[in-house]
Amino acid sequence: MLKSFTNEEFLDFTNVKVQQKALTTLNEVRKGLGKDYPLIIGKEKIFTEEKIISTNPANPEEIIGYVSKGNKDLAQLAMEEGVKAFSWWKKIPVEERVRYLIKGAEILRKRKLEFASLLVLEIGKSWREADADVAEAIDFLEYYGRQALLLQKEPFLIPYPGEENWARYIPLGVGVIIPPWNFPLAILVGMVSAAIVTGNTVVLKPASITPVIGYKFVELMEEAGLPSGVINFLPGSGGEIGDFLVKHAKTRFINFTGSKEVGLRINKLAAEITKGQRWIKRVVAEMGGKDGIIVDEDVNLEEAVKIVVTSAYGFQGQKCSACSRVIVHQRVYDEFIEKLVEEVKKIKVGVPEDFNNFMGPVSDKNAFNNILKYIEIGKGEGKLVYGGNRIGDSGYFIQPTVIIDVPPEGVIAQEEIFGPVLAVIKAKDFDEALKIANNTEFGLTGGVCSNNRSNLEKAREEFYVGNLYFNRKITGALVGVQPFGGYNMSGTCSKAGGPDYLQLFTQMKVVTEKF
Repeated sequence: MLKSFTNEEFLDFTNVKVQQKALTTLNEVRKGLGKDYPLIIGKEKIFTEEKIISTNPANPEEIIGYVSKGNKDLAQLAMEEGVKAFSWWKKIPVEERVRYLIKGAEILRKRKLEFASLLVLEIGKSWREADADVAEAIDFLEYYGRQALLLQKEPFLIPYPGEENWARYIPLGVGVIIPPWNFPLAILVGMVSAAIVTGNTVVLKPASITPVIGYKFVELMEEAGLPSGVINFLPGSGGEIGDFLVKHAKTRFINFTGSKEVGLRINKLAAEITKGQRWIKRVVAEMGGKDGIIVDEDVNLEEAVKIVVTSAYGFQGQKCSACSRVIVHQRVYDEFIEKLVEEVKKIKVGVPEDFNNFMGPVSDKNAFNNILKYIEIGKGEGKLVYGGNRIGDSGYFIQPTVIIDVPPEGVIAQEEIFGPVLAVIKAKDFDEALKIANNTEFGLTGGVCSNNRSNLEKAREEFYVGNLYFNRKITGALVGVQPFGGYNMSGTCSKAGGPDYLQLFTQMKVVTEKF
């Protein structure tokens, strides 16, 4: 019998012993960099000539690994293996499927600093952010295991004279899992584990800039005893194998987390019926956000500033939940900006393995150039009061950036930048602030800093986002505590880490027998 679910505890990186152990582990992980990694399709580990080269964004000369790159032929093979495995995996008792997740969680818990080190190196997370990523991955394995046991219980049906009515949730089939690079362990693990614990098999296409982390997780699940074919690991081009898998007649569902543009393309392709297809494909998508925090006039400004800074610049602003715009009541606007800039100036930027650095590099060269372009746009729309420049000649480091007096309809107030750029917008009163907060096409996260109960209750009803936070940071949703997912162009509001998430990967079957 499993004990009740509790969230994984975070490590204390102010503790010297923890720091020493972390650096020792990092050095060991570093010794193993530069290896070749295969595709995993069924029982076969396949090395290809064409490779994805994964590098350290803090030092692009440092190669994390060479990962074999899939093509359409290998994608077809992966789908065939997934179909074969589904024929028997769907019949495995749910208790047995759950054990693989719980065993995987235990192995990951023992290797927490190893995976955190890889997150530091492959995608530039600070130690605290890396540890939180690993902890969330553990939480998903533990939580979805328990939810699967609850889901197997017979749903309550209204009794009817002379009949027995029976209902069960059954799996869908083979799914395509396309996770993001910004949470390359946690979200990947959550997406995969939810699908397989409910009896589905998957083809996993990891993000192209974080494929080593994806491989390491699949390898970990092999260690946990997961049978071959349940997870088929297939890195490669989204335009080539991603589209091929989404359009494939045997694909039953697509679980995607990433940009709005790619998510909408997947949704469109999945809606097109192909020869041999016998179902409507299900798309579970979490896309992006343009998340805002309202700072009311009745608030402790020092606390509000810290909330905004943590939300805006944690992991270099590369969380889909990150605060990219703050909407401030005109009566406290000038004072807020003064305190904001003062706080932002304290942020230390540098290599993420240094415990003193709050911000590391952005993800890669493309992101780096794109963010700098948005900053130039922002200079024309508002007033740059801090940051805006690259740091150093090596690595993709950008200063935390603050642009004030941004018009609510401006480009940097509307488009997702996914970097350490904060737009500050003035509102004449709370009602206007709420109107501005709702004026984007997204609806993922938002926040309100206020001591006015009436305004908080108004926001509770009228601030249209999937996850709304009062007087705290708007990032860091905990599995089981704050189910996560948004509205509108932020996705299908699938609520990862919530009590109804697993149902998205099942369908109900009802059997009626006359007495």
